[in-house]
Amino acid sequence: MNFGKILLILLVAMGGGLLIVGGCFYSGYNKAVSLDEDVKTAWADVENQLQRRFDLIPNLVETVKGVADHEKEVFTSLANARKSYFQAKSTGEKAKAAGMFQSALSRLLVLKETYPVLKANESFLKLQDSVEGTENRLAVERKRYNGAVKRLNTFARKLLGKIYAGMADVEKAEYFDVPDEAKETPKIDFSGG
Repeated sequence: MNFGKILLILLVAMGGGLLIVGGCFYSGYNKAVSLDEDVKTAWADVENQLQRRFDLIPNLVETVKGVADHEKEVFTSLANARKSYFQAKSTGEKAKAAGMFQSALSRLLVLKETYPVLKANESFLKLQDSVEGTENRLAVERKRYNGAVKRLNTFARKLLGKIYAGMADVEKAEYFDVPDEAKETPKIDFSGG
């Protein structure tokens, strides 16, 4: 074999190796970016449902106020949680505020057990159905969001994934966790007083 053939084979092998390595970095980089965009899209879907919830609640509150005017603590909790959500700067802060809102909303919906007139109010029943539908949609979107976060975070923790995520300036995402106060079961008082 002459020196020219050996050099040619060596150059082709090096070129092929560089092409493979470059392709791996290209693919890994793009996967990191795609996973990051999946998380952002899933969070936007969660926010869309949260906005729907926040738009419905003032109507529900006004309906309930007419019957349960002295339940101001519940209304104050809803207003404060809504305000906290819109002032939140990060996904984690928004998730916490949404959990606080969910807790207050549960207490509001329990009021119908205490006030039979409210229970029979057609406006309240329609709003309650809308809120329940929104809560179901929100639960689905939170699950999708947490699934996207899991895929991104798993990728970013793997050996090469960590490198690709760093190159793409992609950071691990926060899960949408329900705060402890939202996990408490609302108290139902059938005494009417």
